[in-house]
Amino acid sequence: MRILLLSIIATLLLIACNNGDKIPDVSAIKVDIKTQRFEENLFKMDSTNLFNELNKVKAIYPTFFEDYCARILGITGNVDTADIFKIFISSYRPIYDSCQLLFKDFSSYEKEIANGVKFVKHYFPTYTLPNKLVTFVGPLDASFKTSNGLQGDMTTDNGKTLGIGLQLHLGANFSFYQSEQGQQLYPTYISNRFNQDNIAVNTIRNIIDDIYPEKLEDKSLLQQMVEKGKHLYILSKMLPKTKEHLLIGYTDQQLKDCYSHEKAIWDLFVQNNFLQTIDNNVIKNYIGESPKTQELGEASPGNIGSYAGWQIVKKYMQKNSSTTLQQLIALDNEIIFSDARYKP
Repeated sequence: MRILLLSIIATLLLIACNNGDKIPDVSAIKVDIKTQRFEENLFKMDSTNLFNELNKVKAIYPTFFEDYCARILGITGNVDTADIFKIFISSYRPIYDSCQLLFKDFSSYEKEIANGVKFVKHYFPTYTLPNKLVTFVGPLDASFKTSNGLQGDMTTDNGKTLGIGLQLHLGANFSFYQSEQGQQLYPTYISNRFNQDNIAVNTIRNIIDDIYPEKLEDKSLLQQMVEKGKHLYILSKMLPKTKEHLLIGYTDQQLKDCYSHEKAIWDLFVQNNFLQTIDNNVIKNYIGESPKTQELGEASPGNIGSYAGWQIVKKYMQKNSSTTLQQLIALDNEIIFSDARYKP
């Protein structure tokens, strides 16, 4: 009985450490976010009068339309835009139909994102909030490099608009993701995140990247780990009720295993004298997308340096609970590590 009680206490302590202290009440904060369905406007156009129809869509989405052409469809130079759209719409009709079945009602996702934006306003009151969500369907290879890897979501119009690429949120088992072509583009360790649970996570992460762009160039592995940890810590504060494994892009079991083997993960960096290395050939093994961490076995996740950096930042913030997120951003990463005295 005593062992069971100790186990329960340990679990509760772990949850407390993971989720932080009391969640701020943001219910009184007002945010104004409206959703527009770009993909519906696009795929419902009259194909016999495409030039005029595109002008109508452009009038509704003047800034986003230009971004969609350039960043998503890759339309540049003097080309027949109408012809490209005609081919794209014809080819991607089945993907659009799948998105319609899954996302006909987008209100629950809008609500989750709006709640995350309330926390943005709470912690960063001077930040100009986005006021528009635009859903779209783009090519399945239209991905944008972000701090958490590849995804089909983006910010546009100077951060005022949040774009959500539904084609990369159709569920991990969606037929294209599992196909040979899909696996070449997005191996399973990436496509596992292509689900509905990650819509709000990706969207709020993009806002954080706008507030606090990562600066990883010419930094040691330790500094990059803490930098990644800062972003994950801030993301956890914006989405305090979201499961931690979704924030870092792991499966639930992978994150549980990381906590169970936290000392072994840390020893990997310490015993191999990796922390102060600036060798990118070493750093890339522990920061960013990869299917596993070689030294930790087949079942281990990649990006293990970001996990360790997250734990360092958590430890620092537990000891310095009065530190604001703005102050955390401004703090030198080496100072955070030194003061945290992280030693699992």
